[in-house]
Amino acid sequence: MKIIKKLGIVLIIIILLMLVVIFGINGYVRVSTKEKIVNGSEIENADAILILGAGVWGSEPSPMLKDRLDTGIDLYKNKISEKIIVSGDHLREDYDEVNVMKNYAIKNGVESSDVFMDHAGLSTYDSIYRAKEIFKAKKIVIVTQKYHLYRAIYIANKLGLEAYGVSATTRSYKGDTAREIREILARDKDAVKCVFKPKSTYLGEEIPVSGNGDITNDK
Repeated sequence: MKIIKKLGIVLIIIILLMLVVIFGINGYVRVSTKEKIVNGSEIENADAILILGAGVWGSEPSPMLKDRLDTGIDLYKNKISEKIIVSGDHLREDYDEVNVMKNYAIKNGVESSDVFMDHAGLSTYDSIYRAKEIFKAKKIVIVTQKYHLYRAIYIANKLGLEAYGVSATTRSYKGDTAREIREILARDKDAVKCVFKPKSTYLGEEIPVSGNGDITNDK
């Protein structure tokens, strides 16, 4: 019985230490990036506005993605940057976030040549890594919901980008609570990933964001 009791105490200590690490990293990511979340008006001469992908419903953006796009388009129209990178999942023919995003931007007043499509933005890390290495951006404005911005800015800073975040949270979304909980673990995972800085899953030829975004068109 004494052995079982000791094992139980050891297990409790291990669990407590794990929780300290998990919530400690989560807290550090949030605290170290919160001042980089701005309203956008104070940012000048950004190389690109990076709009991170989310779900699409056929040929239309989901409510969460629509809010990201509307926020990014407003920044573009307010001259925060002359270029937009829409980054999302387009590895399958039957699922295409980036063309939906670009089409929406064009319909809402953005020049086609100013929108670059990142077809391999499979994760937050991939999107930001590719913004730097493929699209050659040095200063970016990241647009996504606020809960997501802490991690995105943290990754960007660790990869050597000057990055600011503008929140696209304009309403409540279905699944917000579960999403916030998952994000704690995601922050921990990407914080560890940033220590090692692996290459993005997919790379390719450089496409400087200073050029013409239509070079990324595939349709």
